[in-house]
Amino acid sequence: MKVRILTLLALASLILAFAFLPSTPAAPNKANTPAAPAANAHPAATTATPDEPHPEIRAALKALRRAKEHMEKAAHDFGGHRVDALKATDEAIQQLEICLKFDK
Repeated sequence: MKVRILTLLALASLILAFAFLPSTPAAPNKANTPAAPAANAHPAATTATPDEPHPEIRAALKALRRAKEHMEKAAHDFGGHRVDALKATDEAIQQLEICLKFDK
C-alpha cells in the first residue's frame, strides 16, 4: 500500500512538473484567461490544518486539481501529451481520494 501511495505521489509530482514547464503559445489567447483565481476554483480543496491527517496527500490533491484545470484551459496541447496527462491526473486524484477514504 505504501509503495502504491509513493508511486502515485511520484506520478503527481511528474505531472505537476510537466504542467508548469515554461511554454509560449503561438498566439495570445485571451479566451482562456480564467475569470477568478485558480485557488478559488475548488473550494473543497482547502489548506490542511495541523490536526488534519495526511496534509501532504491533501496538498497533492489540491495541486493536481489546479494542474488539471490549467491543462484543460491551456491554449496548447503540451506537445500532444495533454489528453494522456489529463487521464493520469484524473486517475491520481481518484486514487488519492480512495486512500483518504480508507484511512477513516
